[in-house]
Amino acid sequence: MDHILIVEDDRALSQGIRLALDQAGRQFIQCHTLREAEEALAAHPPQLVILDLNLPDGNGLDLLRRLRAASSLPVLILTANDLEVDQVLGLELGADDYVTKPFSPAELTARVDALFRRTGGEEESVSADEISQPPFLLNTRNRTLEKNGQRVKLTQVEYGIVKLFMENPGKALSREEILDAVWGKDYFGELKIVDVNIRRLRIKIEDTPTAPEYITTIWGYGYKWGS
Repeated sequence: MDHILIVEDDRALSQGIRLALDQAGRQFIQCHTLREAEEALAAHPPQLVILDLNLPDGNGLDLLRRLRAASSLPVLILTANDLEVDQVLGLELGADDYVTKPFSPAELTARVDALFRRTGGEEESVSADEISQPPFLLNTRNRTLEKNGQRVKLTQVEYGIVKLFMENPGKALSREEILDAVWGKDYFGELKIVDVNIRRLRIKIEDTPTAPEYITTIWGYGYKWGS
């Protein structure tokens, strides 16, 4: 059965998350430590992880690193308001989104719903199974990207960004347009999530990430696929 893994050591907050997800009709498993989370991941692989970064037996970022080394499983991290460095680092390590504490149940469930939508939970309407723009080949059925015949390992959010770019070659896209297209028009997060994901994506697809050839910057506006 599809379910969400909640990794949060604050039992009162964990209970609040549980009630919010329960009311939204979501299935879940609760863990309070990294060790419990790793055991749950091995025994019952979830479809999404809600991950606190400050855990009693370690940093949630360590678990995020291991998850990203093995899969593109959607991860929503929980951070404190004053820890922007953790937000950015979490996104750079591959988190799909973040929520800052304190947060409302409505905000959390909206973020969870949006994550499921943009990471493959709904059917895509596409006219072709592949988009070819050498050296890249994007398979929209399998949601995969190849560069010169070699698979590029992407998170599903990164896949969404690449798909948007390859469907709009040469078109300057504002940060707001990218945010709306990939995260959804109802997403009320910050624009920096776009920049962090673009930076991470460049590391994966560019020959020289500091001098990008494929994802170029339109200063003061956004980004463009191609020079």
